[in-house]
Amino acid sequence: MTGGQPSPSTPKKDGSIWFRAYTWIDERVQLRTLVDFLGKKYVPVHSHSIWYYFGGVSLFLFIIQVLTGILLLLYYKGSEELAFESIQFIMSKVEFGWLIRSIHSWAANLFILAAMIHMFSVFFERAYRKPREITWVTGMLMFFLALGFGFSGYLLPWNELAFFATKVGTDIAGALPLIGEPLLVFLRSGEDVTGATLTRFFGFHVAVFPGIFSVLLGIHLILVQRQGMSEPFGEEGEYGKGKKTMPFFPNFLLRDLLLWLLVLNLIALLAVFFPWELGEKADPLASAPAGIKPEWYFMFMFQTLKYIPAHIGPFEGEQLGVLFFSAAGALWLIIPFLDRKSKIGQKSRLLTYAGIFIVLYIILFTIIGWMA
Repeated sequence: MTGGQPSPSTPKKDGSIWFRAYTWIDERVQLRTLVDFLGKKYVPVHSHSIWYYFGGVSLFLFIIQVLTGILLLLYYKGSEELAFESIQFIMSKVEFGWLIRSIHSWAANLFILAAMIHMFSVFFERAYRKPREITWVTGMLMFFLALGFGFSGYLLPWNELAFFATKVGTDIAGALPLIGEPLLVFLRSGEDVTGATLTRFFGFHVAVFPGIFSVLLGIHLILVQRQGMSEPFGEEGEYGKGKKTMPFFPNFLLRDLLLWLLVLNLIALLAVFFPWELGEKADPLASAPAGIKPEWYFMFMFQTLKYIPAHIGPFEGEQLGVLFFSAAGALWLIIPFLDRKSKIGQKSRLLTYAGIFIVLYIILFTIIGWMA
């Protein structure tokens, strides 16, 4: 043990196995220093405190993705000839394989939903303002990677819907001026969606994206721990001076863990009562089935592109639509550097109204696309 007074979180010196284990670890990694650090951290308590938990929920769902993904990887074969059959084998022959796949699929969708809620809560609370600009940027880059996880993972079962949805999605990416054609060839590993595309998406999904995401996640978590939780406008100040707070450890952490348990139960119920279907194996020579749609988090963009005329003046409508969404994503990424009015006690109403419009637009066009 290190010197000084015992921490309240330190196990009592009673000769128990827990105390001996704690002492053994503490002598090697100074565990009590970390416990003391967490014990001195406080979380602001106010009417918007509930939004703090969605960052933790997103982290928990990512962890579920990693664990279930590793289990699926033990049996999955990332080739055109064996991908579909390996998923069939997982669902029919591997014990609880169908459950693991359903949990993986449902957790993927809930992960993006939780990350989206977290993103908009940070935006409306202006939690990206100085000194948290880099925290916002790393969070947004992780969100974009989460969309990449969804897009790349959608093809891996090599079923009919995934094949043609990937073809449509890569066609849209290929509509970008100048870089569209090279980007399409890069994504597909050729001119068409083939087994080479599946192999490339598999590499992105299990190696490239997780590696980049893990680095960004580490930076993001360090920044959050260093900077603490952002407070709403009008409530900034030092903790403990007339403001209601709670200790991060164990109070906030235990509430976070309780919510994680509830989310885990929700995923289990969805996986059991609404198991993820596999569908039919992809046939590149077959015609596209009617009603091909992307995943729900791409639906609003897909539906918007359907409403844009084929030509707007000398430009192709689809190209303008893709350029618009690309520019909107870039502006959203750098919003902390564009929003100069969001200082202490001051909000930009224009940004608030723009955020409300974006949320309503996404919800409305997602519903329209789903019902179409």
